[in-house]
Amino acid sequence: MSVLDVPGAQIYYETRGSGPLLLLIPGANGDGNVFPPLADHLAAHYRVVTYDRRGFTRSLLSGAQAYARRLATDADDAMRLIRHLSDAPATVFGTSSGAVIALQLLVDHPDCVRTVVPYEPAAMRLLPDGETWIAFFREVYDLYRQSGTAPALDLFRRKTFAPIDYPIMSGGANARPDGQKMANATYWFERELREYTSVALDLAAVAAHADRVMPALGSASVGFPTAEAALALGRTIGRAAIALPDGHVGYATSPQAFANALLDRLNVATHGGVARTARDSSA
Repeated sequence: MSVLDVPGAQIYYETRGSGPLLLLIPGANGDGNVFPPLADHLAAHYRVVTYDRRGFTRSLLSGAQAYARRLATDADDAMRLIRHLSDAPATVFGTSSGAVIALQLLVDHPDCVRTVVPYEPAAMRLLPDGETWIAFFREVYDLYRQSGTAPALDLFRRKTFAPIDYPIMSGGANARPDGQKMANATYWFERELREYTSVALDLAAVAAHADRVMPALGSASVGFPTAEAALALGRTIGRAAIALPDGHVGYATSPQAFANALLDRLNVATHGGVARTARDSSA
């Protein structure tokens, strides 16, 4: 458990295991506490870094924030963590909003990235009907302003994700106390919901590093917007998207199976080896 001072914030992070660096970037709740079950399984093969993104839970803000460049700032925070912890580029897994950050990290700081796994990126402009989804997320924000976080989060979950995700998204063994959970949700509503879902990624810059990009989605998420965004990203840059277990939060619902499948894919991508079996991955 450590803290890294960066411009405008203190980034709380934890590490597990040893080996090449693997950075896990959380999504909308911004809290690295979504990852420990997954990180524990990955730590036999990597030095795994989990962290709270700035403004969430234990990563406290200090001074004025440049919210007009919030995405670039999040990517800079990830870059600083990687450079602080390793002299070599890292494997980066980002989920949802975290996947958008991971892609921006690749664009802004390609020297820091060995392989990036954007898991169900919340970048709606990748979709043919992206403007419809962007408008929906504005409606969710308006509901939050009118009626509070709970009904807005409920609408967001029910329309955006597969039913397999609801129990974890509604709270679970690793959920924060209600006060912290609501503080994180409020910060996300105010600073990220509309901004990150409507971002126009530099796809030409991403495509320039396509050999390092492994778009991914949950096998139960097909047909839902963030999974379709992963598929669209893959088509755009000429990289087939991979399917991992369960839905949008498969890393929490089935962490061991998710870790094994991810390790198989990373082994092939980074070492050119034969994909490991689940038994080999957990040995």
